[in-house]
Amino acid sequence: TYQGFRKRSLGVVQFDTTKNRFLAAGDDFSIKFWDMDSVQLLTSIDADGGLPASPRIRFNKDGCLLAVSTNDNGIKILATSDGIRLLRTFENLAYDASRTSENSKNGDVRSLADVKPRITEESNDKSKVWKLTELSEPNQCRSLRLPENLRATKISRLIFTNSGNAILALASNAIHLLWKWQRTERNSSGKATASVAPQLWQPPSGIMMTNDVTDSNPEEAVPCFALSKNDSYVMSASGGKISLFNMMTFKTMATFMPPPPAATFLAFHPQDNNIIAIGMDDSSIQIYNVRVDEVKSKLKGHSKRITGLAFSHALNVLVSSGADSQLCVWSSDGWEKQKNRFLQIPTGRTPTAQSDTRVQFHQDQIHFLVVHETQLAIFETTKLECVKQWVPRESSAPITHATFSCDSQLVYACFLDATVCVFSAANLKLRCRINPSAYLPAGVSSSNVHPLVIAAHPQEPNEFALGLSDGGVHVFEPLESEGKWGVPPPVDNGSTSSMPATPPVGGSGSDQAQR
Repeated sequence: TYQGFRKRSLGVVQFDTTKNRFLAAGDDFSIKFWDMDSVQLLTSIDADGGLPASPRIRFNKDGCLLAVSTNDNGIKILATSDGIRLLRTFENLAYDASRTSENSKNGDVRSLADVKPRITEESNDKSKVWKLTELSEPNQCRSLRLPENLRATKISRLIFTNSGNAILALASNAIHLLWKWQRTERNSSGKATASVAPQLWQPPSGIMMTNDVTDSNPEEAVPCFALSKNDSYVMSASGGKISLFNMMTFKTMATFMPPPPAATFLAFHPQDNNIIAIGMDDSSIQIYNVRVDEVKSKLKGHSKRITGLAFSHALNVLVSSGADSQLCVWSSDGWEKQKNRFLQIPTGRTPTAQSDTRVQFHQDQIHFLVVHETQLAIFETTKLECVKQWVPRESSAPITHATFSCDSQLVYACFLDATVCVFSAANLKLRCRINPSAYLPAGVSSSNVHPLVIAAHPQEPNEFALGLSDGGVHVFEPLESEGKWGVPPPVDNGSTSSMPATPPVGGSGSDQAQR
């Protein structure tokens, strides 16, 4: 129930929302705005007056333009900074069209139809000079190292909370770190950002969320965690028992499943937070009901420890990956195995013994990303076929981790040489490379410090965070003047299809050359 309305509105209140969780409503001769995570009114504007008592309003798809009805049967368009850029693009096109129209009046026989081919020619010229965006200086992007008062040895797991206003990390010493952003004048949304430093948060009791490490060396264990959809609790393990922590109080609510075997990956069932899939170091997957403390099913099909689990609620399947480079698809109804396939390791590459294979579903819930030190690949789930693949050149550093952006339009990948690469997800083509010198302090060698994990913001497609081998966490955003990471390379067939339908030819050619 949102606060800030008149006691009795003067008409039917129309409201609309944006995908980055803002709510707007036309009320009391103005437009009122709320952050959907807070019931308090964020701000209200009268759009320079002339509005009816209950203005009609509607956002555009991206939420950067807002149309508002006026008293004189007109429409005002309000815009964010992104919206202003969009309007300028249209104004430039309109100027081209009007100039052509003027020429035709003056005896020039060109018609308005001539404008479009000319624009196409210009865009073709741009495509010829397309260059990979390379960032090597700190002033070329926004990056922030989060404050720390505890020396974590290295960051093993990293995630933004689902609300987008905090980052949770699990260090290799089994301790969790939680950074929270507050609402301030500089950060009115209270969301995680590289522009404002957050607070390393602890409850008043001073306790920390520390995993059980009984009979295991946490530095040698395989850490794993999963966050509930409402951010209220986290399930986590560092080689010992699995712990269930309350995210508000940091108290341990329960511990279960003492090793052996030890848990190596955790995933909540998308429809029921009481059901979790637990990947084990003995290669099995256990489907566990937390509420009744019972293993519902035990899945066997891998030959080495489980390194990745991902649910598709659209297909009702669980995809698993293992240190054996095998992918398996399981029905989440009866838990029977539907398909399995081994990842093709590129010729001449020998993965390390610790090489993990990770899986993550695309927003369409049909394709999924596979991350291995030797490659990135997109698979179609029902046939378990690789539809796109990117392989670094042989001389390049191995991939340490990768993830989709929240809208699945980008893939962020980090490497052992501390480089970060941004790919267009539709074709796995490289569009931006962030070199270590852009974010590591002067004097810190990328041979000593590198990212181990990468996490994407849940609402901001161009924001991500890195967890480093020195215990640091960095948040990245493009410069506000840029708004995105580079420009996508020209598409071969002139279209930008959401997901490729044809298998690639290995990881060869230009894809390799781009690294």
